Amino acid sequence: MSSGAFAKELEVYHRHQSEWLSVHVGSFVAIQGEQVGGFFDSYAEAFRSGLARFGAEHEFLIKQVCFTEPVYFIY
Repeated sequence: MSSGAFAKELEVYHRHQSEWLSVHVGSFVAIQGEQVGGFFDSYAEAFRSGLARFGAEHEFLIKQVCFTEPVYFIY
């Protein structure tokens, strides 16, 4: 797996992805380290909850649970 920013959080996501796809598809998950902060209907809800749970001084990942990763082009 990758090393760098959010490597641990992405590892947690990938470890649980197939399980989460069966019950949380389309939801946003907040992850800090090995801790899963919950599943939310919007990015904004996940962000607010992540701040409340993990604090602004700690980095946390918000990722949408989806079958296909979106592709973004930056020009």
